[in-house]
Amino acid sequence: MAKGKLVFRKDRCKGCQLCVEVCPEGILALDLEEVNIRDYHPVGIIDEDKCTGCASCATICPDGVINVYIKED
Repeated sequence: MAKGKLVFRKDRCKGCQLCVEVCPEGILALDLEEVNIRDYHPVGIIDEDKCTGCASCATICPDGVINVYIKED
């Protein structure tokens, strides 16, 4: 079964959380420890092993922060 690998351009994230809301697996969250160069808390992944590669997060992101790559088992 294919899995997804997410790559974030955290410096572009404005913390809108649209990706967090649409993730069917509930594996995205704001990183409250980190602040990016735009002074926002960027999004991060909680459990990459649960990512299915659906790309809902990348599709809804208005700033092109997320790239989704499919990795085969």
